[in-house]
Amino acid sequence: MISAPVLVGSAVLLGLGTFAFRAAGPLLHARVRVSPSVQSVMSMSATVLLVALAVTAAIFDGSSPAGWARAAGVAVAIVLAWRRAPFVLIVLLAAGTTALLRLLGVG
Repeated sequence: MISAPVLVGSAVLLGLGTFAFRAAGPLLHARVRVSPSVQSVMSMSATVLLVALAVTAAIFDGSSPAGWARAAGVAVAIVLAWRRAPFVLIVLLAAGTTALLRLLGVG
């Protein structure tokens, strides 16, 4: 069991670290010059990380596969987003697809 002082100290340390990282950007912005090619790569890497997170969440539920119903719902959402459908429609149709497939017994 973790004691209360250790837990509070860890939370304070994480908070200070988070604040330091967030403050570093504006403070170092004028001092550090990044080439346009590096900026492009950093921008793309952020997108790749977000897509990887979304794919992982769509395919896995913890350490086991999430089943075909969730993957199909995510696929519907991707297609609708690519076709520039309204966000509410994307959410409703993706959730509806997943719910319908689960109702039909598709994992």
